[in-house]
Amino acid sequence: MTLLLYDDIYLRHDTGPSHPENYKRLECIVDHLKTTGLWDKSTLMNPRAATVEEIALVHERAYIDRARQLAEAGGGQLDPDTTLSQDSYRAALYAAGALLTAADAIMEGMSKNAFCMVRPPGHHARPANGMGFCVFNNVAVVAQYLVSRHKLKRVFILDWDCHHGNGTQEMFYGEPGVFYMSLHRWPFYPGTGGADERGSGPGKGFTLNIPVTDGTSPEEYITSFKNAMDNDIKAFNPEFIIISAGFDGYSEDPVGGLGLAAEDFATLTGITLDLADRCCRGRVLSCLEGGYNLQGLPLCVEQHLNVLLEA
Repeated sequence: MTLLLYDDIYLRHDTGPSHPENYKRLECIVDHLKTTGLWDKSTLMNPRAATVEEIALVHERAYIDRARQLAEAGGGQLDPDTTLSQDSYRAALYAAGALLTAADAIMEGMSKNAFCMVRPPGHHARPANGMGFCVFNNVAVVAQYLVSRHKLKRVFILDWDCHHGNGTQEMFYGEPGVFYMSLHRWPFYPGTGGADERGSGPGKGFTLNIPVTDGTSPEEYITSFKNAMDNDIKAFNPEFIIISAGFDGYSEDPVGGLGLAAEDFATLTGITLDLADRCCRGRVLSCLEGGYNLQGLPLCVEQHLNVLLEA
């Protein structure tokens, strides 16, 4: 079975009607999954809130306090792109907490995989600041939690969002126990993610960036992805796979776009699950990141979830 984690608290992260990262993203996904029957086929699980101590595994306390205080004051801007409302801090705690809930369930053998349908997204959030619509780095929190709480030695973060996850990379750039791989549009926001960025110190070689130029065909994209998974990641032999599942590589996405069709995300998911079956007993935890076309986003999620359910 596939665990599906969701809570209406995520709709109360109010970024305003004109912001591309708004509550309608989740509403359209939920409606589509219920219409297609995938909602009922999944095993729904209520997330818990992450504690401040858990968020502080990767974020500085002063930044956590700043985000909380800004929300308690009624909201405002963390940066020019990242808006907080009164309920945003609580929503962000539940976003990170969904991944922690799912990770514990997977480690306890309740399921092999899970999809966390959360917002605000996280992969741009750095240790001391949020940016790019992101408040707390959800995948980084759970990766460090798996290392600290569950004592895993090799955690793999796969990021196929159209934008490079600069925050996630920064948090683990010197760490050999967490391998970060990103396929992203290049050159593009946030300006990081060159192929020469491979990690530092003990973490040298445990960061892999695959910059993809606009106009690259889906076939080339998938071939690059599969080659990296069959070589670099298979050699790493992860014990657990976390996916920063951004769907803004979809061809009609207004914020990103890399020419991918909804069906291509089924292919990426299948390749990932094949590796997971060989390396880590199928343990895969997927988390929603980007994806801003309200017609295409639910179709991409449907393709992704269908493959997770078939595992």
